[in-house]
Amino acid sequence: MNKKLPGVFANKNTGVIKNNEEKYYSGNDTIKNNDNTMNNTIKMIMVRKKINDLFSSDSFIYKVNAIVTTLEGDKECTLIAKNNDSLLTINNESIPISEVLDIRKL
Repeated sequence: MNKKLPGVFANKNTGVIKNNEEKYYSGNDTIKNNDNTMNNTIKMIMVRKKINDLFSSDSFIYKVNAIVTTLEGDKECTLIAKNNDSLLTINNESIPISEVLDIRKL
């Protein structure tokens, strides 16, 4: 039973094998970026819904007192109108809807 194996089947590699190196896969980064994009989209939809709810409520006749949170900070203002991309205050100030982070009625 002590037959020698033919040279074809003999293992010639007797050194240290390093085939368990760690690799970095960046696929999770793209998933996180997609999550952030979806979160921003959902936030924008929620802000637009809040604005539509303010202007379609029964208490809105021609103006509504609200606190608008924008990229610059909180503003207490009286809103009188809205169009597709901005809100108009009683002081003739235009607030872009894309900059609005949150809005609530006083």
